[in-house]
Amino acid sequence: MRNLLKKACLSLALATMFSASAFAAETKILNASYDVSREFYKNYNALFIPLWKAKTGDTLVINQSHGGSSKQARAVVDGLEADVVTMNQSIDIDVLAEKQLIPANWAERLPNGSAPFSSTSVLLVRKGNPKGIKNWNDLAKPGVSVIIANPKTSGNGRYAYLAAWGSVIKQGGKAEQAKDLVAKIFANVPILETGGRGATTTFVQREIGDVLVTFENEIGLIKQEYGADKFDLIYPPISIVADLPVSIVDKVVDKRGTRKVAEAYLQNLYSPEAQEIAAKFELRPRDATIARKYLSTLPPLKLFTVSEVFGSAKQAQTEHFKDGGLFDQIYTRK
Repeated sequence: MRNLLKKACLSLALATMFSASAFAAETKILNASYDVSREFYKNYNALFIPLWKAKTGDTLVINQSHGGSSKQARAVVDGLEADVVTMNQSIDIDVLAEKQLIPANWAERLPNGSAPFSSTSVLLVRKGNPKGIKNWNDLAKPGVSVIIANPKTSGNGRYAYLAAWGSVIKQGGKAEQAKDLVAKIFANVPILETGGRGATTTFVQREIGDVLVTFENEIGLIKQEYGADKFDLIYPPISIVADLPVSIVDKVVDKRGTRKVAEAYLQNLYSPEAQEIAAKFELRPRDATIARKYLSTLPPLKLFTVSEVFGSAKQAQTEHFKDGGLFDQIYTRK
C-alpha cells in the first residue's frame, strides 16, 4: 500500500513538474496596433511564430488588439499591457514616451526611424467614378459625400487631413487656402468614424459616400473581399508619406519578462520574408529589391513628408489636432 502511495505521489509530482514546464515554455505577447493592419500582422505572426519556435523551442502565442491608432495609444497608457505597439504615426508612440513607458529615443532603436514600412493616403470611388473625382480639390465640391476617419482618434484620418492640406502648400498655395479646402472637405463628411476600418465599413457595407479616403493597403483588402468590379482606385496627383512606426513597450516587457521575444518580433519585420509579406498586403517595404518587384501594385508616387509641410508630427499635432486646434475650429463650423 505504501509503495502504491509513493508511486502515486511520485506520478503526481512528475505530472505537476512537466505541466509547469510546459506552461513555462509557452510565451504570450500582445501587439496593440492600428485599425487596418490586422490582416498583415495575422500573416506576419504565422511567419514569426515557427521562427521563434525553431530558435528557442518555446511556443509563442501572439494576441492582437486593433483600433484607431491614437485610441490604441491611450489604451496602453491607461493600462493595456501591450508588449509591442505597431502604430501608423510617431506621435502615438511619443505619447508612451511622455508617460515613461518607453524611452524618449525609441525611434532610434530600429532602422528608418523604427518604421519598417510605410503607406500613403489614396481615394477609393464607386465603379466608373460617377462624380469624376481625381484630386483633393474634388472632395470639396458641393454634392460629393466623403468618408474619412476622425483625425482626432485615427492616424488614417489624420494623414488624410494632412494630405489634403499639404497638397495646397506643395503646389504653392497659402495656409488660408489649405484651411479653406480642408474645411470644405470635412463639411462633406456625413459620418466621422473613429477608425479606418469603421470608415471602410461605412463606405463599403453601408454604401454611404461617393469616396473613401484611406490607406493604400486597405484598398487591396476591400477589392479582395467585396470585388474589384465595384470600386476604382484613384491616386491623387500628390499625397503624403505615412510612416508606420513600431516599438516595444519597455515597462511591460520588463515586467512580463518578454523583452527578448518582443525585440525579435519587431526586428524581424525588416527581414526579406517579412518585407515580402508587407508588399503583398500593399504596405510599401523598405527593402528596395522587394519594392521593385511590386511596382504594379505599389507604383512610384509624388509624395511629401509630414516634416516638409508641417515641421514635424508633433507640430502638426499641436497646431491641428489638439483640443481647440485647427481641426476643431474647422469641423465645428460644419
